Amino acid sequence: MNKSLEIIEAHYLFDMPYRQIEAVIHPQSIVHSLVEYVDGSTLAQLSPPNMKGPIAYAINWPVRLPGATKTMDWSQQYALEFEPIDNERFPVIELARRCGELGGGLPAIFNAANEVAVAAFLAGQISFTSIIESVDLVVQKLGSAVNPIRDLADVSAIENDARKVAGEILEKVAK
Repeated sequence: MNKSLEIIEAHYLFDMPYRQIEAVIHPQSIVHSLVEYVDGSTLAQLSPPNMKGPIAYAINWPVRLPGATKTMDWSQQYALEFEPIDNERFPVIELARRCGELGGGLPAIFNAANEVAVAAFLAGQISFTSIIESVDLVVQKLGSAVNPIRDLADVSAIENDARKVAGEILEKVAK
């Protein structure tokens, strides 16, 4: 789910079409972003396997907050492995791309439904795999009724509707 949300974020943050955004699995969680340039070179942002540094930078941009995260110990040996995402094993990636490409309020529905489902999982009310199932059901139920977004009030209304529908769906899943 996190990769799915990162794909949607990258689209909006970098104004890139979804077809140009690739996501991979990086088991070490040290590389937080890669940017490939037209000359074929790639720049990577590396830091310890937590989100403290990237989040601190996002909040304080363009200033880098001193000590936001520990530094990498480059005297240690590191392996940087990357694996393609198996869309059959992780169907939520395609669901997120579809929501993003269709646009409107679908990314907000996707996100709000996920937040409700994750809260239900953490409370022990649903299984881990029910998170994706319930998000998909909310997207299916609300997806055709979404109008273009005009302002933040529209986003809030769409998210509120998605949270309500997600709660109703999760009541049925939890039983």
